[in-house]
Amino acid sequence: MKTEYQVNTPEYNKAFIIHHFEEFVNNKNSEIAFINFSDDFLDHDEVGGPVTGPLKAKEMMDGMYKIMPNLHVSIEDIIAENDKVMVRNIWTGTNMQGAKIQFKGFVLWKLKDGKIIERWATVTPPYQSEKDSPEW
Repeated sequence: MKTEYQVNTPEYNKAFIIHHFEEFVNNKNSEIAFINFSDDFLDHDEVGGPVTGPLKAKEMMDGMYKIMPNLHVSIEDIIAENDKVMVRNIWTGTNMQGAKIQFKGFVLWKLKDGKIIERWATVTPPYQSEKDSPEW
């Protein structure tokens, strides 16, 4: 990723994560997993339990795109310190039954040398929303 910030700085890491969400979720570019995640990336909170490597992340997002083709994430807050970035976000979309849904979450990312090496996440259960825009 091109940026004015030096790799391994909090500023770079924040810009990297913003770009990652935009590509991986909003632009439906699951292939970016092979660029953004390290080969030994560890996702501590994947649905089926901890998983390693970018392929599982790509497969998970490909599944999300099918369930909610208009899936979108907005970053409400982002904080970076040293090699970690914490994000509070809102996910919105339309489920397969046509209902507007949203869920909210916190994600903690750990980066090294311009790659995501670990992820921890917690999300609310999806719930039906009457509004098009996220609230939180």
